[in-house]
Amino acid sequence: MTNEKKPDNVVYNVDTQEYDAYLKSYGTHVGAPVIKSTDTTAWKNRSINKLNHKIQTRFNEIKAQYESLIQEFEYNRLIHKAKFSFEPVLGQHYHLYERKNGENFLSLIAPNECNFTSVGSFYLNADQIWEKVI
Repeated sequence: MTNEKKPDNVVYNVDTQEYDAYLKSYGTHVGAPVIKSTDTTAWKNRSINKLNHKIQTRFNEIKAQYESLIQEFEYNRLIHKAKFSFEPVLGQHYHLYERKNGENFLSLIAPNECNFTSVGSFYLNADQIWEKVI
């Protein structure tokens, strides 16, 4: 066959030396529908905004959990450093007070029953973790 150039509207594969319009996944004749590229900018912007919002929300949730965990740790550390001369019972409420010299002590006496400087009231849960009540 000759190597002469075919017209632009003829689909001819020079490598296989065949007319292969029937193999194409798109229209190849003049009357075929126009192929238009879709503008995805709006979709991308919406997706980016949704993702940013989701990540920011999740970050704030994790940050709040972290701050809560740190506060729980600090309360437990404070109570474990405090002076007390009894063994705390699970499920009971105890009260943490501060002496004038800055030393903390744990007591069974409620803040409304004494004149000590109250740090807070705590509950000893089943996992032996102190939870602040008041």
